[in-house]
Amino acid sequence: MQAQLHVSKHFRIGEVSPLIFGGFLEHMGRSVYEGIYDPDSPLADSRGLRTDVLAALKELELTTVRYPGGNFTSGYHWEDGVGPREKRPTVRDLAWHSLETNQFGTDEFIELCRELECEPMLAVNLGTGTPEEARNWVEYCNSPVGTKYADIRAANGHEEPFDVKYWCLGNEMDGPWQIGHVPAEHYAVRAQQAAKMMKDTDRSIHTVACGSSSPAMPTYLEWDRTVLEHVGAMADYVSLHRYVGNSHDDTPNFLAVSNSIDKQIMAVDACCRYVAERHRLAKRHYLCFDEWNVWYKARTPEHMNGRGKFAPPLVEEVYNLEDALVVAGFLMSFIRHADVVKIANLAQLVNVIGPILTRKDAMLKQSTFYAFKMISTRKGGVSLRANTTSPTYSSHTRGEASYLDQAVTLDGDKINLFLTNRSRERLDISVWTDVELTGVISAEILTGDDPKMVNDYDSPDVVVTQPFDGVSVNGTSASFSLPPLAFSAITLSVGD
Repeated sequence: MQAQLHVSKHFRIGEVSPLIFGGFLEHMGRSVYEGIYDPDSPLADSRGLRTDVLAALKELELTTVRYPGGNFTSGYHWEDGVGPREKRPTVRDLAWHSLETNQFGTDEFIELCRELECEPMLAVNLGTGTPEEARNWVEYCNSPVGTKYADIRAANGHEEPFDVKYWCLGNEMDGPWQIGHVPAEHYAVRAQQAAKMMKDTDRSIHTVACGSSSPAMPTYLEWDRTVLEHVGAMADYVSLHRYVGNSHDDTPNFLAVSNSIDKQIMAVDACCRYVAERHRLAKRHYLCFDEWNVWYKARTPEHMNGRGKFAPPLVEEVYNLEDALVVAGFLMSFIRHADVVKIANLAQLVNVIGPILTRKDAMLKQSTFYAFKMISTRKGGVSLRANTTSPTYSSHTRGEASYLDQAVTLDGDKINLFLTNRSRERLDISVWTDVELTGVISAEILTGDDPKMVNDYDSPDVVVTQPFDGVSVNGTSASFSLPPLAFSAITLSVGD
């Protein structure tokens, strides 16, 4: 099969926000404890952080990490997680029916973010918490010493403010499963009150209002409209969440899921534009895709019930090649909508539906780790609107899909091509541009013979990034062939 990609430097969608390459860390299962924080592991440093996990996360070049949840947020009281560890209470977490020791809290999270050189993003409790509690957390994190909560931070060993810029106004408050779930009108009042006090404490922060937790929700878009109309300028972003899977073992349909991701982005963006025009807002709301991933193999109620235990193994998904191709599809969709998608967080990072799995003495990089890294290490520049000519197929639930999925960025003197061959045949690709292509800077590929191929502790290199040597450049064009079920990331140099 053959496909063509026509790219012009003049057809610009928008700057690609570096914050779309974020992650998510929740007090769920073994994500924090036995994941990133495990003082009993022989691989932990003096702070209790896993050195092997830190090294792997640094490879991903994360730009932001969202914390402490997730559903956990709606029952979390941040003051339980600060101060001397021996005085922190052990409490029952109702979100995941587990025990929480609070040995890892705000100060430890900020230290982790500093280690990873990424922006912290905190989600405040608007389930069982109050707007005032949220405001107090902002003071603890961001205010100079001289007031109650800033002085508590200083007493805990941190004289200088943490300067946390990004704050989520609760989590999935449209969901009946959420602790403190209320109708949209009630949540909107609570969110507006919290955001007002939080921004009065620190005018520089950016807030994210809870949007619909899924397009499948009965209140989808109506919830978003109601919330944004009431919260107004007190929110800078609205959140989107999306988990996808291949529960019917239909690989072509699964790989076409980016059609519906594009559709979700456009629908919520249309809602934001409507609210901005309807209410004459001075600024519009942008999109924060702060939970997204493949999740379906470990999604039964028994996978999400900790049964009163501490750090039980919950939703530890094993990822294969087709899952990695879908993760690449999410990121390519965010790049294609760079004008509106400004933040995104892969949920989660370690053990819990994560690209990294751990044991006491070992760590494993899953297939999705490599797909994310191939794009995140090529962040920056502007997204270009590319015209694709490709064979297509009819997916069962996601409509007509191109065998070639793509995103293109122009970053100074480089063009980055992100391309997936969704078919089970080789795809010969020609790229035509209006700039002089002077060479191949780097090219990688992620592929395999079977969409169900996985990495495990005994065979950790089954699905990994490989060099891609088949790219030919000639003037303003490039050509290459992608094998079946392959994702490639190619960086070409551009002349003056």
